[in-house]
Amino acid sequence: MEQREQPIGVFDSGLGGISVLRACTALLPQEDFLFFGDSANAPYGEKSLAQVRRLTIAAVDRLLAQGVKAVVVACNTATSAAIHLLRQAHPDLPIIGIEPAVKPAALDVGSSSVIVMATPLTIREDKYQKLAAAFCHEANVISLPCPGLAEMVEGGLFDGPVLDGYLQDLFLPFRYCSVDYIVLGCTHYPFVRRAIARNFGQPVAIIDGSEGTARQLRRQLDAQGLLSQRQRPGTVTFQNSRSDKLTMSHTLFHMDF
Repeated sequence: MEQREQPIGVFDSGLGGISVLRACTALLPQEDFLFFGDSANAPYGEKSLAQVRRLTIAAVDRLLAQGVKAVVVACNTATSAAIHLLRQAHPDLPIIGIEPAVKPAALDVGSSSVIVMATPLTIREDKYQKLAAAFCHEANVISLPCPGLAEMVEGGLFDGPVLDGYLQDLFLPFRYCSVDYIVLGCTHYPFVRRAIARNFGQPVAIIDGSEGTARQLRRQLDAQGLLSQRQRPGTVTFQNSRSDKLTMSHTLFHMDF
């Protein structure tokens, strides 16, 4: 098969990266995609740095063994922990990561506040700390670790009293603050976007980095002459380290959120 007609690999620690996959397929409808979710080891956001790096490298190696022409690391935690190692190991491969959409939020609101919801490991990592610091003069960037939230979504909890209670407790310190944006810094979180908006207690814009990642994927493929030239719509193939998650993968891909 000609290289530009090979599939694009998309990887996440579980099911959350399907939110990024949807943005990529919308922007590049002619491309074939191979999505691998490592649900057997989810969530990554509360593991050690060494564990996340080992799991991420193994997942990308799995995709490369199946002949992908590019890799999207559709996981903020894996991007923070291992994207530089992946690029060092595969210098000729387009490898696109994802990061919290702090820049567009901070530049839009001026001196107001931006809350960045992310996993504890993402927030601890130097990559995120540098990103937040780069825009702290543009806005009040509040880093909000959300232990357990990705695990809830991975388990299929998208609504209900348990999730509402968790979010209400999480947002309690900000009930009377002026907040213009919530940035979703984990690819699992868009699936509970409506619950987040409902429980925050005041109107707020909610954004994530999926569309920016999709645009960067298109730019890199175009720059390397790897955009598919086929005329038919592309295909999406789902794989998961837990076979019982495959049906949920299809459901989330078609879910309205």
